[in-house]
Amino acid sequence: MADPAYQRLGLPETASPYAVLRAAVRTLHPDTRAVRGFRAARKRFYRQMLCVHAARQTAGDRPTG
Repeated sequence: MADPAYQRLGLPETASPYAVLRAAVRTLHPDTRAVRGFRAARKRFYRQMLCVHAARQTAGDRPTG
């Protein structure tokens, strides 16, 4: 897990994608969420958090032996 932003969300591996989005939205400052010009960057951030979470879930599904 190399993404410090995802680690700061503090989510369990079993969290749903919706829970990941809610946590990611809460991490951003309200002023940052209000700026229309940052919309594409916010969407990239949310998508990145979802991808890291999905990778974490698939890595946890692999058998260890």
